[in-house]
Amino acid sequence: MASQQPVVRVGVAAIISDAEGKMLVGVRKGSHGSGTLQFPGGHLEVGEDYLECAERETLEETGLKVKAEKALAFTNDIFDAEKKHYITIFVSCRRDDEQKQPVVMEPEKCESWTWRSEAELREFMVTEEGKQRLFLPIVNLFNDRLFKEYGSLTASL
Repeated sequence: MASQQPVVRVGVAAIISDAEGKMLVGVRKGSHGSGTLQFPGGHLEVGEDYLECAERETLEETGLKVKAEKALAFTNDIFDAEKKHYITIFVSCRRDDEQKQPVVMEPEKCESWTWRSEAELREFMVTEEGKQRLFLPIVNLFNDRLFKEYGSLTASL
């Protein structure tokens, strides 16, 4: 029996800000990157538009209806230990109802949702006792040389 070749998958991350410019992040659970902060998102399905994916994944994970507006950046994410490789597309999204708050819709995949500023997320780049606190695609985004030249996530929303 032939072994299956590894494939590069496409992930989509929804960047949703509140009125204060804080972004929605959740604590990953039950998969690679468990225990790290992530944006709502997931795998792009065959034939799916990446903007539709951001809207679908956000609704499935948080119960929030959003309008995906534009792609902001992408990262090349190699999870060595897990032998996984992703290209992650970061998409800016706007909530349909700015008053509605996220709910953990998939408790097996996410521990909780919270709003964090970009500065707070950047502080999490510093590992605690060697443990990574941000999901690898966010780390790679903040470390990307082109992104560093561009500025910040909130400035581009």
